[in-house]
Amino acid sequence: MHQSILQHVYQHISPKEDDVIFFNGMLNEVTVPKGTFLLQPGNHVKDEFFVVKGCLKAYYMDVKGNQHIIQFAVENWWVGDFDAFYNNTPSSIYIEAIEDSLLLSIDSDSLNHVFEKAPIFERYFRILVTEAFISQRKRILSAQEKNTQQRYVEFCTSYSNIENRVANYDIANYLGVSPENLSRVRRKLKIS
Repeated sequence: MHQSILQHVYQHISPKEDDVIFFNGMLNEVTVPKGTFLLQPGNHVKDEFFVVKGCLKAYYMDVKGNQHIIQFAVENWWVGDFDAFYNNTPSSIYIEAIEDSLLLSIDSDSLNHVFEKAPIFERYFRILVTEAFISQRKRILSAQEKNTQQRYVEFCTSYSNIENRVANYDIANYLGVSPENLSRVRRKLKIS
């Protein structure tokens, strides 16, 4: 059993040991080499993924072929196309490994089995979905109300130490600014 998933579970809920063992038995290890797609548009989404080690980005492409990053996933984060997973529709996003990554996956049938046999995990996933919803709302409001420097500082707080792992242009994309604008902000913050 991976310590990281155990710690993550215990940060959110207090399950019985039998429930944790059962949940762990439903997880599968997945290795994803750097540059590999975990998911692409049109794929049937069977799994959600917990990042044990590594870094991935989730994004969509607009009709002009421009990439729009909607999430980075680093250690102790869940990643997937949750819309497609829960609504049984084809994926609309890409998930790509930025680094060699070790993930734990759980498929929809297994997750439903966990919910039936160990209902406390429904609470765990409800808490995660609620946290994700709140985070998305904060990100939307931040994009509308804050300047690039404020958004970059928030980003660094949410994704500690990621600026050393992810290319400047990907961070700029996530923040919705030009790489040049982000470079100016980073230089300004280093000076102050």
